[in-house]
Amino acid sequence: MASMNLNRVYIPASARNNQYILAEFKPEPEFYACFDNPQSCYERLARQLFALCDEYALHNVHLIANDKLPVVRFHEESHCLQTEKQILFFYNPQYHEAHKTYWHETAQAKKIRLLFLATGDDIRSNAASFHNKVKKTLDALQQKLAAHPIQFKVRDHQHLTYDVFAKSKGNKESYGYKLRSLYPRYQARNCTLPDEHSEMTYATFSLPVTRSLKTAYQHLLLPNDNERFYKAIEGAFLSACADKSLTHVAFIANGRLPIIRNSRTDKSDKNCELQKLSFNTDSEDTQVKSIWQGDKLVDTLHFVVVANKSDKRDMGYGKFMNQVEPMVKAFADRLAISPEKQDVNIRFFQHISYQY
Repeated sequence: MASMNLNRVYIPASARNNQYILAEFKPEPEFYACFDNPQSCYERLARQLFALCDEYALHNVHLIANDKLPVVRFHEESHCLQTEKQILFFYNPQYHEAHKTYWHETAQAKKIRLLFLATGDDIRSNAASFHNKVKKTLDALQQKLAAHPIQFKVRDHQHLTYDVFAKSKGNKESYGYKLRSLYPRYQARNCTLPDEHSEMTYATFSLPVTRSLKTAYQHLLLPNDNERFYKAIEGAFLSACADKSLTHVAFIANGRLPIIRNSRTDKSDKNCELQKLSFNTDSEDTQVKSIWQGDKLVDTLHFVVVANKSDKRDMGYGKFMNQVEPMVKAFADRLAISPEKQDVNIRFFQHISYQY
């Protein structure tokens, strides 16, 4: 019983599940040459895609051809917001549905992205079934485009989001999760994935730079010089991680949103909005990435903890999250964050990607 509890993490019943699958391809000039203009290309592709989605009961799907990175979050209201580099989708999988397109009428997109958002109840339990539906849709779409074969890069993203201090706010009910790796979980549910694939598992949380936090560290905050403040935050974070033997971590405070990648397929990079962080999850050697802008006091501090190969167990990632949760609580305590007043939301991510 003790070992079972060690490998099972208890997460508040109020936790939110999200799943989305991103299938993208890079259209060659020959592909665009088959159409009168980019808009006619996107329109025909959208008609074919959405007809197949109706056939396979995929109710929230978007075609994106504006070279912006999709970001998906839970929200009680459905919204789509765009920045220069991102297209953000907010939705509740229980009742939001849509088939929409986003493109520049005259521009040939470098990548065409198909975004499939899971809908309904029991998102996690039905994840393999949803993935199978998407694969059938992609198979049929590839057949329709057989004159100019395309290969998709498929990325399946699953998030489990919850307030680490939910119990302190009176939310006592919780469920035990083993958090099994996606590949064996899908195989057990008759969803076959290629042997060659890449998986990443990690947790993130963010803290706003509140008035109380600035007051507590006001002696380290100088006009146009926040280096000592960021170093103090970094030190507290790394110390809390070391106490729980968490070795693949990042602290970002430069106004950019961190996105996490496997170093086997992606290199660390950045643009004006996004900070790509690549980790070697096959290595157990410590990997720390601290990036901040000393002359700028940001609104939000971002933290990342990545699972490495030693965290991948047959039982799942429950033990990993049983290290992450107390680390976050200890770190928040060092910053004098009130569990009763402030939410500290952990997002547990599981990704799997492959060529299709």
